[in-house]
Amino acid sequence: MKTVFINARLIDPTKDSDLQGSLLVEEGVIADIGADIALPDDAEVVDCQGLCLAPGIVDIGVKVCEPGERHKESYRSAGLAAAAGGVTTIVTRPDTTPAIDTPETLEFATRRANEAAPVNVVPMAALTKDRAGREMTEIGFLMDAGAVAFTDCDHVVADTKVFSRALTYARSLGALVIAHPQDPGLSSGAAVTSGKFASLRGLPAVSPIAERMGLDRDIALVEVTGAKYHADQITAARALPALERAKKNGLDVTAGTSIHHLTLNELDVADYRTFFKVKPPLRSEEDRLAIIAAVKSGLIDVISSMHTPQDEESKRLPFEEAASGAVALETLLPAALRLYHAELLTLQELFRAMALNPAQRFGLSSGRLETGAPADLVLFDPDAPFVLDRFKLKSKSKNTPFDGQRMQGKTRATYVGGVAVYES
Repeated sequence: MKTVFINARLIDPTKDSDLQGSLLVEEGVIADIGADIALPDDAEVVDCQGLCLAPGIVDIGVKVCEPGERHKESYRSAGLAAAAGGVTTIVTRPDTTPAIDTPETLEFATRRANEAAPVNVVPMAALTKDRAGREMTEIGFLMDAGAVAFTDCDHVVADTKVFSRALTYARSLGALVIAHPQDPGLSSGAAVTSGKFASLRGLPAVSPIAERMGLDRDIALVEVTGAKYHADQITAARALPALERAKKNGLDVTAGTSIHHLTLNELDVADYRTFFKVKPPLRSEEDRLAIIAAVKSGLIDVISSMHTPQDEESKRLPFEEAASGAVALETLLPAALRLYHAELLTLQELFRAMALNPAQRFGLSSGRLETGAPADLVLFDPDAPFVLDRFKLKSKSKNTPFDGQRMQGKTRATYVGGVAVYES
């Protein structure tokens, strides 16, 4: 099967280029790309009409609530939401009920994903049993079963000795460890970031220094063990110098941030709007701008949705008691395009952080517009305006902070292996 995309605005994060041209797909991979390529007579022609064609988004840290809480999100609904948002690969979290901490639960999740999701699903496994921070999982067996990384998600491994042993073992197997850099003592029970706004609202708060302290500890242990390490969310300016030093010292350290921390700040909580309660809590405007600058410079490598479905009962509570998290598979791209329209990041820089870098960190061949790369693509109109209606989202849960907001940028089609899995 051959498909040729013509009249496309090709966004290539590898070459940092934004050019008009065509792209040929054969047998699920990119066969040719350029301004002037030969068009086979037997190819299906897709006229992109000047819209943007980019590598499909590789989204790290997606929570799919199977097993245990399928009413919040299933592999089917998450896959449909991903396809509608231009996400062609989701890297799923192990914070399910029960946690994905054995080869058996991992194989169940993989089987369900292959049956139900129209996009690529790559699973992570827990670092410690039941994510309790006391005993390591069988990292080697889980890698054999398909785990690409190991994380306890927002359960910080507080016991430094346990975490050090886990990093040492992961290093011996070449496994990637993903951690949530927070000091668990300081951040326990916090709902917002400390400051004047938190005091005026009377909400329990945590200082951004908790993130710096958690990252400092993790980097020290990485320096000792030599493990591959990724910080899931860096959200505070105070954490950036430690991250910069770690990279300059040659440690195998990368970092990500969430789309919510790039586009929202602490004041958006306003009158206790629980859809804006995320973990870590939204930061100050100064922090937000510093994190954007870190993405632009490459200090922060990855932008992800941190897609966390919560049902209405979990969110319709007083702010302090409400569950943290927001769905974002469908809103990741239009929210990221806010940064493009504000001239803070280019399209190439966005797709470097949303496609190329995460694919490279997990050893995936996607995330590129190059000959031989998988034809995982997103066709989108960066200028199309719309008002977001959360009840039209394909996710089972509707807890998005962008409900009712004016947004700009729509996915027109998503292709996995050259096959359309979504068309608007």
